[in-house]
Amino acid sequence: MSGCCDHDCSLDRLHERQRGTLRIVLGINAVMFAAIAAAGLYSGSIALLADSLDNLGDAFTYGLSLYAVSRGPVAKARVALVKGGLILLAACFVITQVGYRALVPDTPIFEIMGTFSLLGLAANSLCFVLLWQHREDDINMSSVWECSRNDIATNLSVFAAAGAVWLTGSGWPDLVVALALASILVRSAVRVIFGAVTELRSSA
Repeated sequence: MSGCCDHDCSLDRLHERQRGTLRIVLGINAVMFAAIAAAGLYSGSIALLADSLDNLGDAFTYGLSLYAVSRGPVAKARVALVKGGLILLAACFVITQVGYRALVPDTPIFEIMGTFSLLGLAANSLCFVLLWQHREDDINMSSVWECSRNDIATNLSVFAAAGAVWLTGSGWPDLVVALALASILVRSAVRVIFGAVTELRSSA
């Protein structure tokens, strides 16, 4: 006799595939956070720093998602709620940095901005492809995919900001893009939190 019914075995295989994918994207985001944060601090780019914080938030998100993979809908919804809170916290930090840089102007190094935004785009595109197959598995994985989709928009925006800094010789494009990225993070946080609250209410 088989050790498990077809449904249980299929579910176990799905959870194992989810864990494998999450481990890979967690590692990618942890490495990219360290690299892009260093580049952002060195270049003086708030947009690049926002990008690195997005990677850090994603690394925490993937770690939490690993915890929730084989748990029930309530646990997954609670983890999604934490993810939404982390995204919102990152947005608030970026907004604070934009306010500071508006008072203390500086022009970031556009070459570093462009180079590391493209590196981030390559890494996040790989994460996006890996997570695509899991985007509709459950609320846990759908919220993870939401983070990955935002990352690509973030990298493209930072690359555009680097070009604008080069053309204008001013740091304002960096601040404008950083503020736009913060608004994307806020919208994403609201969607994830709303989905988690809805799931918790339906489970109750």
